[in-house]
Amino acid sequence: MTDSFTPCCKRHLPDASRSAPRWVALLAVLWLWCAMALPALVHAQPATAISELRVERTDEGLFLSAALQLELPALVEDALYQGIPVFFVAEAEVLRERWYWSAQRVARSARYMRLSYQPLTRRWRLAVSANPIDSSGLGVVLGQNYDGLEEALLAMQRIAQWKIAESPAIEPGERYSVHLRFSLDTSQLPRPLQIGALGRSGSGWNISMARSLRLTMESAK
Repeated sequence: MTDSFTPCCKRHLPDASRSAPRWVALLAVLWLWCAMALPALVHAQPATAISELRVERTDEGLFLSAALQLELPALVEDALYQGIPVFFVAEAEVLRERWYWSAQRVARSARYMRLSYQPLTRRWRLAVSANPIDSSGLGVVLGQNYDGLEEALLAMQRIAQWKIAESPAIEPGERYSVHLRFSLDTSQLPRPLQIGALGRSGSGWNISMARSLRLTMESAK
């Protein structure tokens, strides 16, 4: 009887003790990235901010200039293209600071804006007024047509020499601060859209920005 042997090749398996920590570390990094990135992707909103705010005082009163960063959410832009006007309001308050009590409001001004798209002419119209504008556009002081949405938004983002207070409202020796707020007026939306926008910060209708500025001696004297 003859015994036969078949040559066997040894297969070198990777050392699990060495490779496992490497994979565990990689998975941990991926998990951490997802944990940080996914909420930002889900809740990402267009950038809105007041990038610049200046206040000057002359013999006629306080004048405010500002630059806004405004990018419309997709829902707002879609509504505009469907012929639904969208309303915005800019509010400025002048407060006198008091160490013994809460700040006192000495002046308030508002600027109302109505942005609309005209499908027949394919042009955009921006109406501006110191008083609230109704859905029909009544109460408009200034109206301007634009060829594109971007051009109309650029006009909205620039506030120049807006008079927010009379000169007698600013008393010498007192400390003052100015608060500017810009927002979309959801109360002017059609009823079905109002219901969808109320109480939902991530609904796509939430456009709001604010910034404060303490008046210096040079601007308040």
